[in-house]
Amino acid sequence: MTIYVGNLSYRATEEDLRLVFAEYGTVKRIVLPTDRETGRMRGFAFVEMTEDAQEDAAITELDGAEWMGRQLRVNKAKPREENNRRGGGGGGMKRNGF
Repeated sequence: MTIYVGNLSYRATEEDLRLVFAEYGTVKRIVLPTDRETGRMRGFAFVEMTEDAQEDAAITELDGAEWMGRQLRVNKAKPREENNRRGGGGGGMKRNGF
């Protein structure tokens, strides 16, 4: 299982998150996505711990908690959905030659 941590301060670092989540168990991995164009953190992270019980405890305790001036949203991460769309919009029928 992986934990989604939303509404993060843009100042939060991987080490900051590791310290907070280590109170609930062993942190296996942390991912802090960044914007491709600016390199700036996107305001959310994914945290993986060694045991589900540890993740459950962290979710229970940290969801809604204030940290770095923000109210955290902490829950189980949803599985990534494959995006089967190809190409972009447009489509539609042309009428009357336009």
